[in-house]
Amino acid sequence: MAFDGTVICAMVQELNSCILNGRINKIAQPEADELMLTIKGNDRKQLRLLISAGASLPLIYFTEANKPGPMTAPNFCMLLRKHLNGGKIIRIWQPGLERAIHFEIEHLDDLGDLCHKSLIVELMGKHSNIIFCREDGTIIDSIKHISSQVSSVREVLPGRAYFLPETQNKLDPLSVDAETFCSEISKKPMPLSKALYTSLTGFSPLLAEELCHRASLESAQSANSFSETEFLHLFRQFSLMTEDIRDGHFSPQIVYKEGEPVEFSVLPLTLYQDLQTESCESVSSMLEQYFAMKNTVTRIRQKSSDLRRIVGTALDRSRKKFELQQRQLKDTEKRDKYRVYGELINTYGYGLEEGAKSLTALNYYTNKEITIPLDETKTAQENAQKYFDRYNKLKRTFEAQSRLIEETSQEIAHLESISTSLDIALLEEDLVQIKEELTEYGYIRRKYTGKKVKITSRPFHYRSSDGFDIYVGKNNLQNEELSFKFATGNDWWFHAKDCPGSHVIVKTMGQELPDATFEEAARLAAYYSKKRGADKVEIDYVEKKHLRKVNGAAPGFVIYHTNYSMVIDSDISGITQVRD
Repeated sequence: MAFDGTVICAMVQELNSCILNGRINKIAQPEADELMLTIKGNDRKQLRLLISAGASLPLIYFTEANKPGPMTAPNFCMLLRKHLNGGKIIRIWQPGLERAIHFEIEHLDDLGDLCHKSLIVELMGKHSNIIFCREDGTIIDSIKHISSQVSSVREVLPGRAYFLPETQNKLDPLSVDAETFCSEISKKPMPLSKALYTSLTGFSPLLAEELCHRASLESAQSANSFSETEFLHLFRQFSLMTEDIRDGHFSPQIVYKEGEPVEFSVLPLTLYQDLQTESCESVSSMLEQYFAMKNTVTRIRQKSSDLRRIVGTALDRSRKKFELQQRQLKDTEKRDKYRVYGELINTYGYGLEEGAKSLTALNYYTNKEITIPLDETKTAQENAQKYFDRYNKLKRTFEAQSRLIEETSQEIAHLESISTSLDIALLEEDLVQIKEELTEYGYIRRKYTGKKVKITSRPFHYRSSDGFDIYVGKNNLQNEELSFKFATGNDWWFHAKDCPGSHVIVKTMGQELPDATFEEAARLAAYYSKKRGADKVEIDYVEKKHLRKVNGAAPGFVIYHTNYSMVIDSDISGITQVRD
């Protein structure tokens, strides 16, 4: 994730195409470090521009969502309303590839004279700010006041002259020549990618990695170890990249890994060719979609943290119990030996002398001689009975432990399936159903409030390329309902083999399924399983009429005997999801 100079350059292009010569109608300050400007754009439509100078997430993009301000507007907001309401945006520009955007606004002062003011948005991480200046560059006010006690580099206070902080002698990517580029970067004893983004204004680590990848150079190798020829090749790739930036050839896109957004960029990322990439119509839609999804994933992870802890604790306990039971089961492996000892003593012990400490006899099961230890204080019959008692005790232990191991194994499988359901969950209502399942099985104590738990979560709904509806359960309760209440006899059921995952149902409507639909349903079963991301996942599939519910088993656990199998990847990028 990098809100770097190239993203800002693309955003400036979008701002110019949408609101240049537009008029500011409304100004709101929803948060202490945010502005929401409502602007009548070039096509006479009202556009909302969100500007955030938040230290953790500085942003600027168009949005349709409204964020109302507080009942009493902050002083900075009131100041902007006084000067800029009805103002006309006559210029929007970016100095070089700096992470700053300048809005030059024309308005009438109290006397009706035409004036110019600047609203400068600096998107520089923890140093982000929104600064309001006069035409001569004098600061009128800012959304954050920075005194000399906070920064020794620059004060941002009313009355001070505005200037852009020095960029640590970085090179301007849009004007640097080959000689300067090569000499400056090649002398740095650090990884090549780091040498690039510490030497070039507006270049992020992501863009530096992308440039190294395009040039087929190892980004982790020290910059001062490359040859002159390699640096000239790197500069050629750099020139192609900066040419796209200068010409405004941007292609906003989001990169996904296993359904989760991991990066965004306005330039093509060859670095992530193996991952799913989604193109966006605009920089604003890219940013809004990326951060909305990122926030959703983060929020769901936070909301599900208690459930994950409960499941994790129960899994650890069950696995330890399983290991102990297996060790106890291993101790019963000698039981048949004691039975044989008893039988052989009964067969050959009639000739034993009193006080004998052992009996050597032919084991008629193996046709080999065997020596059996004896208690010299006991008779042959008593020794035989002693071994039969040991055998019976171990036999009972074996039978009991086998049952317990089977129960513990089923419990582990159930908990692993719930863990997978938590990974799949995208909405808060998905967590409600998972919590209900954990409560039903005693992992969470139920609180009797008199209110019935409302379940609103619904399965994922996809449509195959041939038009068949495919449904994917998000958790065990949905899997159970899909397989035994929703699906009919000739519908097809898919599931990852020997792996926790979702039940996938394809509604056939009495028709034969094309091969493409079989493959798409199998990919969904692979994707919504614990093996998501694997190149090869084995999928079992069978008609619903061959499924059987296991008596007493947890929801979603089935058995089947007549099935087909296929091995497939878990890439679902080409399958259409239906938003019900």
